[in-house]
Amino acid sequence: MRFEEFVAGRLDRLLRYATALTCDPHLAQDVVQEVLLRAQHRWTRIAALDAPESYVRRMVTNEYLSWRRRRAARNVSATHSTLDALTAPAADHAEQYAERDAMRGRIAALPRKQRAAVVLRYYEDCTDAEIAEALGCSAGTVRSHLSRALSALRAAERGRLPVTEALS
Repeated sequence: MRFEEFVAGRLDRLLRYATALTCDPHLAQDVVQEVLLRAQHRWTRIAALDAPESYVRRMVTNEYLSWRRRRAARNVSATHSTLDALTAPAADHAEQYAERDAMRGRIAALPRKQRAAVVLRYYEDCTDAEIAEALGCSAGTVRSHLSRALSALRAAERGRLPVTEALS
């Protein structure tokens, strides 16, 4: 498969994955663009692998988790008041959209590896082994990340606390 065909067929999925990881569509575009530039130079080796899509997804995960590749870490606010100050809120009163946005805010407040594990499991439908490979850890560590993340999300939902308070 040629690189252009790979990108045409999987760019949307990579962008959705990166957006779910970063909780910022602009940062997600930057991450995917950086990864695809690096992948293009190594495409003959990547294409020869059994699962080039998994390899590129791991590259996206590593780019996201890497603190050294970005000049400054970006914190995502879990409150809507900060976002409302930046742009006018959309007039969408549908309950499912509000719940989805609230859950994204709670997920955004999780520590980076926990957030990555949650996104890989529940957005990308990966197994423990696939998540462990993507994060570079053991399957037991993946289960630990997921357990802690789900506990924090449940506690935040029950008490409507910010996830950072539920983590402590």
